Amino acid sequence: MKDSKYKGVVVPMITPITPQGEIDTTAVNKIIRKFAACQVSPLLMGTTGEGNSVSAEQGKKLVEAAVKAVPANSDMIIYVGLNGCCTEEHIQMANLYHSLGADVIVATLPSYYALTDEQMYTYYTTLADRITAPLMLYNIKATTHMSIPVDIVQRLSTHPNIVGLKDSERDLERMEACLQISREHSNFAYFCGWAAQSANSLYKGADGIVPSTGNFIPEMFADLYTAALAGDTTTADKLQQETDGIARIYQEGRTLGQSLAALKVMMGTKDLCGPDMLSPLTRLTANEEQEIILKTP
Repeated sequence: MKDSKYKGVVVPMITPITPQGEIDTTAVNKIIRKFAACQVSPLLMGTTGEGNSVSAEQGKKLVEAAVKAVPANSDMIIYVGLNGCCTEEHIQMANLYHSLGADVIVATLPSYYALTDEQMYTYYTTLADRITAPLMLYNIKATTHMSIPVDIVQRLSTHPNIVGLKDSERDLERMEACLQISREHSNFAYFCGWAAQSANSLYKGADGIVPSTGNFIPEMFADLYTAALAGDTTTADKLQQETDGIARIYQEGRTLGQSLAALKVMMGTKDLCGPDMLSPLTRLTANEEQEIILKTP
Protein backbone atom coordinates (compact mmCIF):
# COMPACT_ATOMS: atom_id res chain seq x y z
CA MET A 1 0.00 0.00 0.00
CA LYS A 2 1.29 3.46 -0.90
CA ASP A 3 1.49 6.22 1.70
CA SER A 4 -1.71 8.05 0.85
CA LYS A 5 -3.12 10.95 2.86
CA TYR A 6 -6.49 9.23 2.59
CA LYS A 7 -6.30 5.79 4.16
CA GLY A 8 -7.44 3.59 7.00
CA VAL A 9 -10.89 2.59 8.20
CA VAL A 10 -13.71 4.91 7.18
CA VAL A 11 -17.03 3.90 8.69
CA PRO A 12 -20.16 4.85 6.70
CA MET A 13 -21.84 6.27 9.80
CA ILE A 14 -25.52 5.74 10.51
CA THR A 15 -27.54 8.94 10.88
CA PRO A 16 -28.99 8.92 14.41
CA ILE A 17 -32.57 10.22 14.50
CA THR A 18 -34.80 11.23 17.41
CA PRO A 19 -38.38 9.91 17.62
CA GLN A 20 -39.42 13.36 16.37
CA GLY A 21 -37.41 12.92 13.17
CA GLU A 22 -34.56 15.29 14.02
CA ILE A 23 -30.79 14.71 14.01
CA ASP A 24 -29.85 13.26 17.40
CA THR A 25 -26.79 15.40 18.14
CA THR A 26 -26.15 13.65 21.46
CA ALA A 27 -25.84 10.34 19.62
CA VAL A 28 -23.66 11.94 16.92
CA ASN A 29 -21.29 13.06 19.66
CA LYS A 30 -21.15 9.56 21.19
CA ILE A 31 -20.50 7.85 17.87
CA ILE A 32 -17.83 10.29 16.69
CA ARG A 33 -15.97 10.07 19.98
CA LYS A 34 -16.07 6.27 19.84
CA PHE A 35 -14.71 6.39 16.31
CA ALA A 36 -11.94 8.75 17.42
CA ALA A 37 -10.98 6.41 20.27
CA CYS A 38 -10.68 3.58 17.73
CA GLN A 39 -8.78 5.79 15.24
CA VAL A 40 -11.36 5.43 12.47
CA SER A 41 -13.06 8.18 10.47
CA PRO A 42 -16.73 8.69 9.53
CA LEU A 43 -18.43 8.97 6.16
CA LEU A 44 -21.54 11.03 6.86
CA MET A 45 -24.69 10.68 4.74
CA GLY A 46 -23.51 7.70 2.75
CA THR A 47 -25.75 4.75 1.95
CA THR A 48 -25.65 3.47 5.54
CA GLY A 49 -26.38 7.02 6.70
CA GLU A 50 -29.67 7.23 4.76
CA GLY A 51 -28.10 10.03 2.73
CA ASN A 52 -30.93 10.29 0.20
CA SER A 53 -33.42 10.94 3.01
CA VAL A 54 -31.46 13.62 4.89
CA SER A 55 -32.82 17.13 4.23
CA ALA A 56 -30.52 20.08 3.53
CA GLU A 57 -31.11 21.49 7.02
CA GLN A 58 -30.57 18.10 8.66
CA GLY A 59 -27.38 17.61 6.67
CA LYS A 60 -26.04 20.94 7.87
CA LYS A 61 -26.87 20.05 11.46
CA LEU A 62 -25.28 16.59 11.14
CA VAL A 63 -22.02 17.94 9.73
CA GLU A 64 -21.85 20.67 12.38
CA ALA A 65 -22.43 18.16 15.18
CA ALA A 66 -19.86 15.70 13.83
CA VAL A 67 -17.16 18.33 13.36
CA LYS A 68 -17.81 19.72 16.84
CA ALA A 69 -17.53 16.24 18.38
CA VAL A 70 -14.03 15.48 17.01
CA PRO A 71 -11.53 15.58 19.91
CA ALA A 72 -8.91 18.30 19.68
CA ASN A 73 -6.01 15.83 19.52
CA SER A 74 -7.59 13.66 16.79
CA ASP A 75 -6.42 13.45 13.17
CA MET A 76 -9.87 12.20 12.10
CA ILE A 77 -10.89 13.03 8.53
CA ILE A 78 -14.56 13.91 8.02
CA TYR A 79 -15.92 12.47 4.76
CA VAL A 80 -19.37 13.69 3.68
CA GLY A 81 -21.57 12.09 1.03
CA LEU A 82 -23.57 13.74 -1.75
CA ASN A 83 -26.79 12.12 -2.89
CA GLY A 84 -29.66 13.05 -5.17
CA CYS A 85 -29.82 14.20 -8.76
CA CYS A 86 -29.30 17.99 -8.95
CA THR A 87 -25.72 18.94 -9.80
CA GLU A 88 -26.11 22.60 -8.83
CA GLU A 89 -27.46 21.62 -5.43
CA HIS A 90 -24.59 19.16 -5.04
CA ILE A 91 -22.07 21.94 -5.64
CA GLN A 92 -23.80 24.25 -3.17
CA MET A 93 -24.07 21.60 -0.47
CA ALA A 94 -20.50 20.38 -0.97
CA ASN A 95 -19.16 23.88 -0.50
CA LEU A 96 -21.39 24.42 2.54
CA TYR A 97 -20.22 21.17 4.14
CA HIS A 98 -16.60 22.11 3.47
CA SER A 99 -17.11 25.51 5.08
CA LEU A 100 -18.52 23.73 8.15
CA GLY A 101 -15.41 21.58 8.50
CA ALA A 102 -15.86 18.58 6.21
CA ASP A 103 -12.54 17.42 4.75
CA VAL A 104 -13.58 15.31 1.73
CA ILE A 105 -16.75 15.13 -0.36
CA VAL A 106 -17.82 11.66 -1.56
CA ALA A 107 -20.26 11.63 -4.48
CA THR A 108 -22.42 8.88 -5.94
CA LEU A 109 -23.79 9.15 -9.47
CA PRO A 110 -27.11 10.98 -9.91
CA SER A 111 -29.35 8.03 -10.65
CA TYR A 112 -32.76 9.12 -11.92
CA TYR A 113 -31.59 8.90 -15.55
CA ALA A 114 -29.35 6.24 -17.01
CA LEU A 115 -26.12 8.08 -17.80
CA THR A 116 -23.68 7.55 -20.65
CA ASP A 117 -20.00 7.15 -19.87
CA GLU A 118 -19.32 10.72 -20.99
CA GLN A 119 -22.15 12.07 -18.84
CA MET A 120 -20.63 10.34 -15.81
CA TYR A 121 -17.24 11.83 -16.66
CA THR A 122 -18.70 15.30 -17.10
CA TYR A 123 -20.65 15.10 -13.84
CA TYR A 124 -17.56 14.30 -11.81
CA THR A 125 -15.29 16.80 -13.54
CA THR A 126 -17.92 19.51 -13.08
CA LEU A 127 -18.04 18.76 -9.36
CA ALA A 128 -14.27 18.55 -9.04
CA ASP A 129 -13.81 21.88 -10.83
CA ARG A 130 -16.39 23.77 -8.79
CA ILE A 131 -16.23 22.50 -5.23
CA THR A 132 -13.69 23.72 -2.69
CA ALA A 133 -13.06 20.36 -1.02
CA PRO A 134 -11.25 17.32 -2.41
CA LEU A 135 -13.64 14.94 -4.19
CA MET A 136 -13.85 11.16 -3.94
CA LEU A 137 -15.82 9.05 -6.42
CA TYR A 138 -18.37 6.64 -4.95
CA ASN A 139 -19.36 3.64 -7.05
CA ILE A 140 -22.32 1.69 -5.69
CA LYS A 141 -24.24 -0.18 -8.35
CA ALA A 142 -26.67 -1.66 -5.81
CA THR A 143 -28.34 1.73 -5.29
CA THR A 144 -27.56 3.81 -8.40
CA HIS A 145 -28.08 0.85 -10.78
CA MET A 146 -25.05 2.08 -12.73
CA SER A 147 -21.39 1.26 -12.57
CA ILE A 148 -18.69 3.85 -13.19
CA PRO A 149 -16.66 2.17 -15.96
CA VAL A 150 -13.04 1.42 -15.14
CA ASP A 151 -11.83 3.53 -18.07
CA ILE A 152 -13.80 6.51 -16.71
CA VAL A 153 -12.22 5.94 -13.29
CA GLN A 154 -8.85 5.93 -15.07
CA ARG A 155 -9.55 9.25 -16.77
CA LEU A 156 -10.88 10.85 -13.60
CA SER A 157 -7.91 9.65 -11.54
CA THR A 158 -5.71 12.31 -13.12
CA HIS A 159 -7.92 15.26 -12.09
CA PRO A 160 -6.05 17.31 -9.47
CA ASN A 161 -9.10 17.61 -7.21
CA ILE A 162 -10.23 13.97 -7.37
CA VAL A 163 -8.45 12.09 -4.60
CA GLY A 164 -9.84 8.58 -4.79
CA LEU A 165 -12.58 6.02 -5.26
CA LYS A 166 -14.84 4.29 -2.78
CA ASP A 167 -16.00 1.19 -4.65
CA SER A 168 -18.82 -0.95 -3.26
CA GLU A 169 -19.38 -3.06 -6.36
CA ARG A 170 -19.00 -6.78 -5.75
CA ASP A 171 -16.67 -7.65 -8.60
CA LEU A 172 -13.17 -8.97 -7.92
CA GLU A 173 -11.92 -8.35 -11.44
CA ARG A 174 -13.07 -4.74 -11.22
CA MET A 175 -11.42 -4.38 -7.82
CA GLU A 176 -8.08 -5.45 -9.24
CA ALA A 177 -8.42 -3.06 -12.19
CA CYS A 178 -9.22 -0.12 -9.92
CA LEU A 179 -6.43 -1.05 -7.53
CA GLN A 180 -4.05 -0.95 -10.49
CA ILE A 181 -5.20 2.59 -11.30
CA SER A 182 -4.54 3.57 -7.69
CA ARG A 183 -1.06 2.02 -7.80
CA GLU A 184 -0.24 4.07 -10.89
CA HIS A 185 -1.45 7.36 -9.38
CA SER A 186 -0.01 8.20 -5.97
CA ASN A 187 -2.67 10.84 -5.32
CA PHE A 188 -5.62 8.56 -6.09
CA ALA A 189 -6.68 6.35 -3.17
CA TYR A 190 -8.71 3.16 -3.40
CA PHE A 191 -11.22 2.36 -0.65
CA CYS A 192 -12.98 -0.99 -0.60
CA GLY A 193 -16.68 -0.66 0.24
CA TRP A 194 -17.29 -4.41 0.02
CA ALA A 195 -16.85 -5.28 3.70
CA ALA A 196 -16.43 -9.03 3.15
CA GLN A 197 -13.34 -8.24 1.05
CA SER A 198 -11.78 -5.87 3.58
CA ALA A 199 -8.75 -8.01 4.41
CA ASN A 200 -8.27 -9.24 0.85
CA SER A 201 -8.37 -5.72 -0.58
CA LEU A 202 -5.78 -4.53 1.92
CA TYR A 203 -3.49 -7.44 1.01
CA LYS A 204 -3.77 -6.28 -2.59
CA GLY A 205 -2.86 -2.68 -1.75
CA ALA A 206 -6.12 -0.88 -0.94
CA ASP A 207 -5.59 2.37 0.94
CA GLY A 208 -8.65 1.88 3.09
CA ILE A 209 -11.86 0.03 3.83
CA VAL A 210 -15.43 1.31 4.36
CA PRO A 211 -17.39 -1.29 6.41
CA SER A 212 -20.92 -0.50 7.62
CA THR A 213 -20.51 -3.02 10.45
CA GLY A 214 -17.82 -0.68 11.74
CA ASN A 215 -20.64 1.36 13.28
CA PHE A 216 -21.06 -1.43 15.83
CA ILE A 217 -17.49 -2.75 16.08
CA PRO A 218 -15.07 -0.04 14.89
CA GLU A 219 -12.32 -1.47 17.08
CA MET A 220 -12.39 -4.82 15.26
CA PHE A 221 -11.98 -3.20 11.85
CA ALA A 222 -9.19 -1.00 13.19
CA ASP A 223 -7.42 -4.16 14.36
CA LEU A 224 -8.10 -5.90 11.03
CA TYR A 225 -6.57 -2.95 9.15
CA THR A 226 -3.49 -2.89 11.39
CA ALA A 227 -2.98 -6.65 11.10
CA ALA A 228 -3.39 -6.66 7.31
CA LEU A 229 -0.84 -3.87 6.88
CA ALA A 230 1.60 -5.68 9.16
CA GLY A 231 1.28 -8.86 7.08
CA ASP A 232 -0.38 -10.71 9.96
CA THR A 233 -2.81 -12.58 7.74
CA THR A 234 -3.77 -15.03 10.49
CA THR A 235 -5.17 -12.24 12.68
CA ALA A 236 -6.67 -10.30 9.78
CA ASP A 237 -8.42 -13.37 8.35
CA LYS A 238 -9.77 -14.30 11.79
CA LEU A 239 -11.17 -10.79 12.24
CA GLN A 240 -12.63 -10.90 8.74
CA GLN A 241 -14.56 -14.06 9.60
CA GLU A 242 -15.73 -12.65 12.92
CA THR A 243 -16.90 -9.34 11.44
CA ASP A 244 -18.65 -11.18 8.61
CA GLY A 245 -20.58 -13.15 11.22
CA ILE A 246 -21.67 -9.99 13.04
CA ALA A 247 -22.73 -8.43 9.74
CA ARG A 248 -25.02 -11.37 9.03
CA ILE A 249 -27.02 -10.59 12.19
CA TYR A 250 -28.44 -7.39 10.70
CA GLN A 251 -28.08 -8.08 6.97
CA GLU A 252 -29.18 -11.66 6.34
CA GLY A 253 -32.67 -11.99 4.86
CA ARG A 254 -33.31 -8.24 4.80
CA THR A 255 -33.44 -5.52 2.19
CA LEU A 256 -30.74 -2.87 2.44
CA GLY A 257 -33.14 -0.45 4.14
CA GLN A 258 -34.29 -3.06 6.65
CA SER A 259 -30.68 -3.96 7.42
CA LEU A 260 -29.93 -0.34 8.34
CA ALA A 261 -32.82 -0.35 10.79
CA ALA A 262 -31.48 -3.59 12.27
CA LEU A 263 -28.00 -2.07 12.57
CA LYS A 264 -29.40 0.82 14.59
CA VAL A 265 -31.08 -1.68 16.92
CA MET A 266 -27.71 -3.38 17.45
CA MET A 267 -26.08 -0.04 18.18
CA GLY A 268 -28.82 0.68 20.69
CA THR A 269 -27.58 -2.25 22.78
CA LYS A 270 -24.43 -0.15 23.31
CA ASP A 271 -26.46 3.01 23.98
CA LEU A 272 -25.07 4.63 20.82
CA CYS A 273 -28.33 5.57 19.09
CA GLY A 274 -32.04 4.93 18.88
CA PRO A 275 -33.88 2.77 16.32
CA ASP A 276 -35.69 5.55 14.45
CA MET A 277 -35.33 5.96 10.68
CA LEU A 278 -35.90 8.70 8.12
CA SER A 279 -38.82 8.29 5.71
CA PRO A 280 -39.33 6.34 3.51
CA LEU A 281 -37.44 3.81 5.66
CA THR A 282 -39.08 2.59 8.86
CA ARG A 283 -38.23 0.80 12.07
CA LEU A 284 -38.47 -2.96 12.25
CA THR A 285 -41.41 -4.50 14.09
CA ALA A 286 -41.12 -4.88 17.85
CA ASN A 287 -40.65 -8.64 17.46
CA GLU A 288 -37.91 -8.18 14.86
CA GLU A 289 -36.12 -5.66 17.06
CA GLN A 290 -36.24 -8.05 20.00
CA GLU A 291 -34.82 -10.87 17.86
CA ILE A 292 -31.91 -8.62 16.83
CA ILE A 293 -31.24 -7.67 20.45
CA LEU A 294 -31.13 -11.33 21.49
CA LYS A 295 -28.67 -12.16 18.70
CA THR A 296 -26.38 -9.21 19.31
CA PRO A 297 -23.10 -10.18 21.00
